[in-house]
Amino acid sequence: MIPRWRKVRIETERMTLRPPQHVDFRPWANLRQTSRDFLTPWEPSWAPDHLTRKAFTNRVYWAQRAISNGSAVPLFLVRRADATLLGAITLDNIRRGPAQAGTLGYWVGAPHARQGYMREAINAVVHHAFTALDLSRIEAACLPENAASRGVLERSGFKYEGVAQSYLQINGRWRNHVLYANLRGDRRGRTGIG
Repeated sequence: MIPRWRKVRIETERMTLRPPQHVDFRPWANLRQTSRDFLTPWEPSWAPDHLTRKAFTNRVYWAQRAISNGSAVPLFLVRRADATLLGAITLDNIRRGPAQAGTLGYWVGAPHARQGYMREAINAVVHHAFTALDLSRIEAACLPENAASRGVLERSGFKYEGVAQSYLQINGRWRNHVLYANLRGDRRGRTGIG
């Protein structure tokens, strides 16, 4: 029997979204290293072992467990044309019962930014969340000054909902975040791929 985590695969126009695998270590570490200056203003501080094989192996095992127990869907963005790793997207903190919600997080490597890959990935993951996972609400948060992230969320059908004070530690400091949500039943914005 194929493990549940191996079955998660989302195809978009240009990419395959799939869970991280052990063989992804070198491409992932290289992309993260070359994109460090681009990413660190928007992310939690990297642990000293962030780019090590051991830390990546733990990440792969966490992804497998999270998919298997239904708590998250962590996916790598892989361009089909040349099998290049572009970034990652995770539907995390999946809540069942009356909430039927999850939280979206994502990053794209500096060489691949502003080429529409993340919008394509967000649209596909939201569609998957609403159809395959039967979620009703997808949330996302970003720093107020992150115009690129705010723009991609808004272009992907997310609506601004407010500000969360001291929401996450980013680059070593507690930071306010702007909150967005995409609702399956929201007739004001798209919820499908497109």
